[in-house]
Amino acid sequence: MTLDTTAYNSLYKTYREGALTHRRFKHQDVVALVKIHEAKEILQVAEIGKSVESRAIYKLQYGRGDKKVMLWSQMHGDEPTATQALFDIFNFLEGEDDGFDSIRNCLKDNLTIHFIPMLNPDGAERFIRRNAQYIDLNRDARANQTIEAKLLRRMAEEIKPNYGFNLHDQSIYYNVPGTKNPVTIAVLAPAYNTEREVNDVRKGAMQLIVGMNNLLQQYVPNAVAKYDDTHSPRGFGDNFQAWGASTVLIESGGLKGDPEKQEIRRLNFAIILNALLEIAQDSYKKYNYKAYDDIPFNASQLHDVIIRKIDLGTDSVPLKTDIAIRRAELTVERDYCVRGWVEDIGDLEGTYGYDELDVDGLKFVQGKVYPQVFQTVDDISNSRALELLKEGYIAVRVASRGSDRLHNLPLVVSAHAEFVPTAKIVLTGTSNFFLGDGATLKYAVVNGYLIDLSRPPQENFYKNWIN
Repeated sequence: MTLDTTAYNSLYKTYREGALTHRRFKHQDVVALVKIHEAKEILQVAEIGKSVESRAIYKLQYGRGDKKVMLWSQMHGDEPTATQALFDIFNFLEGEDDGFDSIRNCLKDNLTIHFIPMLNPDGAERFIRRNAQYIDLNRDARANQTIEAKLLRRMAEEIKPNYGFNLHDQSIYYNVPGTKNPVTIAVLAPAYNTEREVNDVRKGAMQLIVGMNNLLQQYVPNAVAKYDDTHSPRGFGDNFQAWGASTVLIESGGLKGDPEKQEIRRLNFAIILNALLEIAQDSYKKYNYKAYDDIPFNASQLHDVIIRKIDLGTDSVPLKTDIAIRRAELTVERDYCVRGWVEDIGDLEGTYGYDELDVDGLKFVQGKVYPQVFQTVDDISNSRALELLKEGYIAVRVASRGSDRLHNLPLVVSAHAEFVPTAKIVLTGTSNFFLGDGATLKYAVVNGYLIDLSRPPQENFYKNWIN
């Protein structure tokens, strides 16, 4: 009994949890959904403990089979992609009469599945990696200093799972070695000892990953890699492997055009459900575990923007070089803005960008501040913003920030009269400037976003902040 990508896509479309649409959801959103599932009485719901700040941590259980599977997500509060996919899977498990009841029955009869969808609710509330005590829960498997780590350890001891799934997000700046492809999904069969030996338990995890990779290559060819397999005695995945559970780490990475990772969420839905089905049928055992070694390890050579052969010289000192630009996310309530800066300058051959541009023949041009003061950002349309950029204005001023300081304009917006655009490309410096040939401005870089001035700017793409 197998499913193909068409079936997984159909199921995802049907059962996608519509209450979760962005990464910065809160604990209260999860609680509301858990209560809905509890009322349906198909998944067994239990509050298994509370966080440092007394937020409830839940486990949802499905099935009555002999094989025990344990999945935990969001032990890092700012890594929520798989959490959303778990709720999609919950909806599927509660479905019926859709042509897939045989799949549910197979899972129900062969597996007992234990899901912990948000292990670190305090971190999720702040959208930070660590818990409220600033401890990394995934480095607390050995010492068990935190409430949340003790809880996960207790669940492992009580459930004694045969299989484990450790669900995370990784940096969007990992790439597949030798390519500009972002690593969309990274996987790992964690090592249970420093020698990284392969016993039957770890071999099972490797076989599961081979099956996942086979499916992923149909979705995102050449966009899968392995996470670093150095043994970490403090890490939960390594310890679950040592405790006898064939454990798979899934890391949701990057995909161009998917800033909220909703496409990557769909991939999580497919590969997790597929792995559960393969465990239920023992079909993963058909894979040659040595094919796991064919998956490359993450490389770390990716940036948001690479501009090559930019002329940064003066009349007396010529310089034609490359620059890399990075955009950092800054959380604002349930949303975020970015801060763009110059990450590197020099010979960047062998590094890559989500956006890359060879500007041989173009020079750095300092932008200007538009002299007219607008009342609010609502007075400026995207088309007007493009006109201003073409005239050399990189920034505008507003009289009022308004109630929401976030905006989607391809401009720097400031409520301060003293704002000065980038005057020179310097390491860690700001990234608000133009590229031109001396007669015409060709490109703008606004807060780390590369904008082609010959094209309309993207709608609702820029995540900027009124200074």
